[in-house]
Amino acid sequence: MDSVHGGWLLPLLSFTFVSSITPGPNNLMLATSGARFGFRPSLPHLLGVPFGFAFLQALCAAGVGAFITALPAAALGLKIAGTAYLVYLAFSLSRGGILPDADAPSASSPLSFWKSALFQFANPKAWFMAVSASATLLPPFKSKPFAILALCAVFCLMCLPCVAFWTAFGAMARRALASRPRLMRVLILALTALTLYTAVAVWI
Repeated sequence: MDSVHGGWLLPLLSFTFVSSITPGPNNLMLATSGARFGFRPSLPHLLGVPFGFAFLQALCAAGVGAFITALPAAALGLKIAGTAYLVYLAFSLSRGGILPDADAPSASSPLSFWKSALFQFANPKAWFMAVSASATLLPPFKSKPFAILALCAVFCLMCLPCVAFWTAFGAMARRALASRPRLMRVLILALTALTLYTAVAVWI
């Protein structure tokens, strides 16, 4: 009875906070977007993350995600796609720098809402979070659709301030380091290294 009245909430909040605030593809991309374009222009990218993840979480909780990840070929494909994209991001970041480059049209605008949402389906960390939460943290309500809705709502509410924090961090770095090219280069290298580490961690 206690679990139905809220005993499930604290473990879910703890998991969602830790998994949402720690460095990962979304947070590193948003920090970079905030640094390159500022906080407000990055809002569509920021909002697309919880929206896309909620849809992915709903599919996983309904059983689709566990079925897909149980297929060796599908699981391997997700890892390869996620790793390739992360390596591409690291390469683009190391070449493009923090502030927008007029000679790099592909990096001339922040990621759109829909591209950000769709990226969740190629994000290995998002799959891990969604499958793990569906298997162990689904609220124990009698109605499964309501339990899935509650799970997605908690993830969205916790994810939003976490991704906003990383975007704001990038935006503050943009203002602080705009006139300090050496420190800016250190930030570029740090973000590049973290992105590459995330790509390697997918296989560990």
